[in-house]
Amino acid sequence: MSRIEEIGIGSYVHVCNRGVKKMPIYRHESDLWRMRAGLFYFNSTRLPENWTRDLTNLTDLFWPVSWGKRDPVVAILGFALMPNHFHLILKEIKKGGVSSFMHKFSMGYSKYINAKYGESGSLFQGKFRARVVDDDAYLRHLAVYVLVKNPLEIYPACGISDVADRFDKAYEWAIRYPFCSLAEYVGRRSSPIIDRDMFGELFSSPKEFKEFTKDYIERPSDDVLL
Repeated sequence: MSRIEEIGIGSYVHVCNRGVKKMPIYRHESDLWRMRAGLFYFNSTRLPENWTRDLTNLTDLFWPVSWGKRDPVVAILGFALMPNHFHLILKEIKKGGVSSFMHKFSMGYSKYINAKYGESGSLFQGKFRARVVDDDAYLRHLAVYVLVKNPLEIYPACGISDVADRFDKAYEWAIRYPFCSLAEYVGRRSSPIIDRDMFGELFSSPKEFKEFTKDYIERPSDDVLL
């Protein structure tokens, strides 16, 4: 369901956007690293115009002292960057934070792609779609949908169709996939992008999350689609 809801401070929000005509939103892996970096750097009220000049690379994320104090506008609980779309799980921590962040993040990445490949025009198909998460049960399913199900759609061995038959290997692959936050969620990787907030309390342990995920994959639901 495509919709933009009223978002208040403290709201948890599932955000998604796709490439124009469902076209790819990156061409090389370096583009994905740039998009991932944007999740961290655009999540602040202040960012130098030529911010990439102060960075040695876009894989090791840090906030230079010369930029002043970082001032996030949202908490990013989870993400998945896919070939032609992306999913984010955000928490509004400043009034208008989700809209402000999404504008800067989307525009910043679009400008990068257009400049890199000598193109112009929109990369994404209009305004992002958002759905406010209204209960813990929905948030539990959303965690699996964004952090695991989406990445496994591009699992090299078979995609999502036969994952249930080789779940353990597929799940480990998703943990190692650098363009989703499953590894941060289950405690296998640390990143300044992610603020686990109450999101990290949805399951008692990584083992419980994995078991819940396996059940979800075997009996998929569309209740978290936008």
